[in-house]
Amino acid sequence: QVQLVESGGGLVQAGGSLRLSCAASGIIFSIYMMGWYRQAPGKQRELVAVITSSSITNYAESVKGRFTISRDNAKNTVYLQMNSLKPEDTAVYYCAAVRGDTYWGQGTQVTVSS
Repeated sequence: QVQLVESGGGLVQAGGSLRLSCAASGIIFSIYMMGWYRQAPGKQRELVAVITSSSITNYAESVKGRFTISRDNAKNTVYLQMNSLKPEDTAVYYCAAVRGDTYWGQGTQVTVSS
């Protein structure tokens, strides 16, 4: 059974930082591409950042230079370091594991106050 469990969300003031974590089980973590997505109220889910099994990264334009995705294969965990947060970053953040099929976590709320 595949499980992705996100943590680290919360309420932060604009300009602040948060670090999200996603712990995976039930998959061979090292061979999966891992991603962070987010969904704001009334909007579609959008890609934030991805990291391949070879640790190649890609980011949405809106977060480039502010967010950093990383992975620790020994801990089966992917991280999203979020700096210089803006109110428009407010959303539920989801972790995803992709290799043919896509597995999703339950999401963690990030709220940035102005």
